[in-house]
Amino acid sequence: QVQLVESGGGLVQPGGSLRLSCAASPIIFSRYTMGWYRQAPGKQRELVARITSGGNTHYAESVKGRFTISRDNAKNTVYLQMNNLKPDDTGVYYCNAAYAMTYWGQGTQVTVSS
Repeated sequence: QVQLVESGGGLVQPGGSLRLSCAASPIIFSRYTMGWYRQAPGKQRELVARITSGGNTHYAESVKGRFTISRDNAKNTVYLQMNNLKPDDTGVYYCNAAYAMTYWGQGTQVTVSS
């Protein structure tokens, strides 16, 4: 059974940083487009960033210049480095793996508050 396990969420003050990780198994990780989505209370889930198997990246306009997605195919892991966090970044962050099928992680809570 495919598992995506997120970690790295937490409570941070505005302007702070967090690094999310998502470990995937047992998939041929290098073939998958990996993405991070988030869902704020009362809102729909939205794409934050994604990275293709070839390393091409795409970001939501609201996080450009602040967030960086990367992947380590040797570790079957995708990362999301989040800098200069804002209260609007608060939500549950989900890891997504897409190739022939799509898989989701359980989510990790990120709260940006003073």
